[in-house]
Amino acid sequence: MVALFFARHRPAVPTQTLPGGTPGPGSYLGETPTQLLKRIEFRILRRLDGFLFGDYSGLFYGPSLDLAEVREYQPGDEVRRIDWNVTARSGTLHVRQYREEREVRAWLVVDLSSSMAFGTRRVRKEELAFEFAGLTAAVVTRRGNKVGALSFSEGDISLSPLGGGRRAPLELIGTLLRTSASRERRPNGPRPTLASALAEANRILKRKALVFVVSDFIEPEGGERRWESELRRLALRHEVIAVKISDPAERELPLAGDLRLRDPETGRELWVDTADPRVRREHARLVAERQAALTQAFRRSRVDLLEISTSQGVVAPVVRFTLSRRGRRQ
Repeated sequence: MVALFFARHRPAVPTQTLPGGTPGPGSYLGETPTQLLKRIEFRILRRLDGFLFGDYSGLFYGPSLDLAEVREYQPGDEVRRIDWNVTARSGTLHVRQYREEREVRAWLVVDLSSSMAFGTRRVRKEELAFEFAGLTAAVVTRRGNKVGALSFSEGDISLSPLGGGRRAPLELIGTLLRTSASRERRPNGPRPTLASALAEANRILKRKALVFVVSDFIEPEGGERRWESELRRLALRHEVIAVKISDPAERELPLAGDLRLRDPETGRELWVDTADPRVRREHARLVAERQAALTQAFRRSRVDLLEISTSQGVVAPVVRFTLSRRGRRQ
């Protein structure tokens, strides 16, 4: 029964979130958008400034639209920058060199579905999404740029329009909080999914933008193929970064004997003996397979991947990602 369940569904997770069902020490539940943003700025943005000294150019920069020059291909250049017309005429590979736009238009596509309401460490996954979204909005707008968000849960897809200044991050966070609260509403029609949210982003984003897709990328069975198609479409026109949020309990079953597990998207439950070596091996195999499949999906879509965990927070992963991205651009 266990093997059959695991074969047909992604790795399940414990039904409990944080111990006792109470918010963790980093929880933002019950806070207003103003309180949440101030807390993010105080606890996260100041630490990030200490590492990057205010230079976020490796992460928060806009897609280039102005063609500066065409030059010969060099190892490490992106294949999508190749100018095939010039290459055909010269007989040598050439790439387009662009001049970055001064104004950054950043968008966040934020997953607040049921699987994001899970967490066994400092915060739940959805609260980590709040942290990243608030951090991004604060950084982008304080440099004089604009940010917007499209968020979704099973109950709703919500839009926070593109805007700047201090008001934009507050409106964005308020929209995320309302979207999370709408999760319990069960509409009669099709429920929003990551695929449908990305399709909506493809529809409404007309000008090139920097797009962060913030999700655990857990979808109902068969959903992976649909969101990958929409992600690939989005990456053809925009600079896209996938921000994958996870919790340690999703990667390794706790050694807790009999444990009730629930599929967070479908609600199906079963009891599992977590001490059974066969169960642990099968779960580990499925976790590894899913991670490999996600990595391949991001590579096929040609998007960069930033991974953050509820056990760590956002500062260290963002610093590593920023320095790596900056090094590739030099």
